[in-house]
Amino acid sequence: MNRFSPTQTTTALLGMIAIAAPASLSAQPDTREDIIVSGQQEAPYAEPDLASAPAGPEIEGIISARSDNRLQVTTDDGANTVVALSDATIIKASKGFLGLGRETLAADSLLNGLPVSVETVQAGGELVASQISLRNSDLKTASMIRSGTAQGFAEQTAATEALRGRMGDIDQYNVKGTTNVNFDTGKAVLSERGKADLCATAQAAESMDNALLLVVGYTDSTGSDDLNQQLSEKRAGRVVNYIQQYCGWKPYRMLTPTGMAKADPLASNDTPQGKAQNRRVAVNILVSKGLDGL
Repeated sequence: MNRFSPTQTTTALLGMIAIAAPASLSAQPDTREDIIVSGQQEAPYAEPDLASAPAGPEIEGIISARSDNRLQVTTDDGANTVVALSDATIIKASKGFLGLGRETLAADSLLNGLPVSVETVQAGGELVASQISLRNSDLKTASMIRSGTAQGFAEQTAATEALRGRMGDIDQYNVKGTTNVNFDTGKAVLSERGKADLCATAQAAESMDNALLLVVGYTDSTGSDDLNQQLSEKRAGRVVNYIQQYCGWKPYRMLTPTGMAKADPLASNDTPQGKAQNRRVAVNILVSKGLDGL
């Protein structure tokens, strides 16, 4: 693992996200009616009978997209699952000591970035949520991130707004450190050492005022370009989810993750040792030069 040593490719990576970065700093993406979660135009929706439908899998992860009566859940291995909502879908939040006691919520409480557990049934050729469970504390955090006005986030919101005004030139970032987390061939599973390194990186970034994280996934040269692109994105997604779920890093302090496939290798892909170094996700700690030291 290469921890907190800036890589020579960081400048090129920052240039590639110059257009995407401002949108990623928004606390909550626009929930327009024309957002397509599944990548296909949505067909007219008919309410299923949840009571008679066969059971589907239980899905745990973070809500990563929302479109009308469907939402996308990203699990901690980076996989995305689209789940439909029904008028019969029950949305519950735990509350009180040790989560005792529950309250029923409306569908508009399902915010992007919210950790959820979804019980599903199979109906109409898709998965339909029969019950969605979440924690009140997570909902409170997601709501504060979305509004950007709560007292607990007032200072960071002001810093984010100031940062937006300084993002015309991506070169205005200072790279404070880079941590590389490595993966096995064809896999997107974090090792125990990788998990520890990610939380150490998040802790180091937390001690820096106005720090953001940029996560970039890579592969070695094994396999096709298309498969490597998918694998690099999956690895980056896995790292983002772990940092947010287990290391306490807030979604609004994360720039858009990127998959770079086999581009920018750290070592030669002609040797097993070189390939092992190239199968990585780079976590870059960034601070705007305009805010550095404030």
